[in-house]
Amino acid sequence: MIKDSLLGPAAPELGWVPAPRYFMRRARIQRLMQNVATGRLLEIGPGAGAFLVESADKGFQCEALELSTEACKLTQAVVSQSGHAIPIHMNPVDTWEGCFDVICAFEVLEHIRDDRAALVQWLTWLKPHGVLMLSVPAHMNLWSAGDEWAGHYRRYERDTLQTLLLDTGIELDAVECYGFPLTNLSEWLSAPIYARRIHRGGLAADDIRKKNNDRSGIDRSTHLKIYPLMRSIPGKLVLRISAVIQGMFVQTDLGSGYLIKARRW
Repeated sequence: MIKDSLLGPAAPELGWVPAPRYFMRRARIQRLMQNVATGRLLEIGPGAGAFLVESADKGFQCEALELSTEACKLTQAVVSQSGHAIPIHMNPVDTWEGCFDVICAFEVLEHIRDDRAALVQWLTWLKPHGVLMLSVPAHMNLWSAGDEWAGHYRRYERDTLQTLLLDTGIELDAVECYGFPLTNLSEWLSAPIYARRIHRGGLAADDIRKKNNDRSGIDRSTHLKIYPLMRSIPGKLVLRISAVIQGMFVQTDLGSGYLIKARRW
């Protein structure tokens, strides 16, 4: 495992490295969680588990909920390399009600048909005044082959997303539109690649979506090729500059993803 202070954890030997979009999102997550006290943390849909590893390094008592068998295996392998003992659950636990200080779900809600029901359930697992951290892809006019490849049901608009969240009874601390301009560019460039890799035939529509969905957080075959460039001095300079530019535009709607910090009251 590689632990890079700028890029975060990576496990190229297991086939997972951070993508540019992951890097940009991570930069904003770190900023929004600066003043969040350590406690019991649940990540829903952890992908490869990099955020879990970093959170455990900071003193959080971490657990994860991962419904994909493939992703669960990768998360367990990455967590094992980190030296942390983090439970990875494939089903919710009956005793979770009101248990967690922090719940995180990054790039998860768009994969769920009934997103409101999912939010309502997640909130029951939070303690009163607990923190909910979410990210979702933004703007349906940016829909591309990458969304179909990932098994998304939708991308979100600011107004509808805020209404959805407020209707579940939570209070919004921050709503950011992250990623401009790097993630906008990377999504546009990668769309033709994803178009060639979408599973389409031979299965029912829901099974095709699930097959696409299950690998979306863990398939880094393309990014493995550019990871050495990201770790290079010129690559890190570009990423640092991109993160600074991103920070200037998070209150606009120019980015390609929304990041939410909210609380249960």
